[in-house]
Amino acid sequence: MCIRTAREDSTWALLFFSCDLIRDFCHQEFYFFPLVFAWYFFPTPGIIPERRTLDMLSESPDSSDQDKEPFVEVDPSGRFGRYSDLLGAGAVKKVYRAFDQWEGIDVAWNQVQLGRFSNDPSVIKRLQAEIALLKSLKNEYIIVLYSFWRDDEHYTLNFITEACTSGNLRDYRKKHCHVSMKALRKWSRQILKGLDYLHTHNPCIIHRDLNCSNIFINGNIGKVKIGDLGLAAIVDETHHAHSVLGTPEYMAPELYEEDYTELVDIYSFGMCMLEMATLEIPYSECDSIAKIYKKVTAGVKPQALKKVSDPELKAFIEKCIGQPRARPSAAELIKDPFLSEYDEEEVPISKF
Repeated sequence: MCIRTAREDSTWALLFFSCDLIRDFCHQEFYFFPLVFAWYFFPTPGIIPERRTLDMLSESPDSSDQDKEPFVEVDPSGRFGRYSDLLGAGAVKKVYRAFDQWEGIDVAWNQVQLGRFSNDPSVIKRLQAEIALLKSLKNEYIIVLYSFWRDDEHYTLNFITEACTSGNLRDYRKKHCHVSMKALRKWSRQILKGLDYLHTHNPCIIHRDLNCSNIFINGNIGKVKIGDLGLAAIVDETHHAHSVLGTPEYMAPELYEEDYTELVDIYSFGMCMLEMATLEIPYSECDSIAKIYKKVTAGVKPQALKKVSDPELKAFIEKCIGQPRARPSAAELIKDPFLSEYDEEEVPISKF
């Protein structure tokens, strides 16, 4: 059954009426068909076009209230609006898609539930102090922190960071399996430059949770940035920290001993390179944190290292995850021959 609307009926009636006029005109040898045709389909400006324009605007999806995406939450200044889309979640915080209304750009809304720290107020104070310092960091290889505040009503700590178009390096690498050694070196140099900035900052900043899910990329230009600095430690001139924090698969052995320096980030960087090269998270053969801890503290290397067939790449990774005293600094690794030498026609890493 064909169902027509009242509007369609009126349109057809007008068309039939026009056809009757055309027939009468033709019998009387008045050839006004072009005039009638033009009048119906190309009306006089200011009359029918106005009505048709209004019709099109009313039917436009852009004007529908259903297409207007509402903010779930707005920051105290009214500048940033949070959407419901969850970009990622970790042990400490959740990251939502958000919008900077002042600059007209997409941003990331990071939210920490403070309830888990309710028994230790000093942790909350330290977290706030560290984020305040991170806001002052300015480096092209570090995610920009725009704003932060504490929401006492919902008992959350919120901070706004820049959003990278292609997401984190882990997902990006999985999406693009065929990546050359040249690209791996390019990413690695950028990560190390970011680490060098943190480690030589006054005071020194240790990331403590560096992994491929905390490294972000703008794929259209190949720009890599270190993010998720919520667990970073600010240390004095001794460069020693004592809290056990991080992702077990990427944590250096000395970190478990609660006495370490910024070189734990170099160890984590080495594990990141291993993941980028093999598309496998280190120690994925372990099914519990306890087993990872046992292997790491015993000096047992992850099985994924055996899958790296390129000897230079493997030697570079082993240099990064070696004993603390033998581990190079970020500045020294940037100058390493492995990162400075590359062939324009290298085959993809997936073939190594």
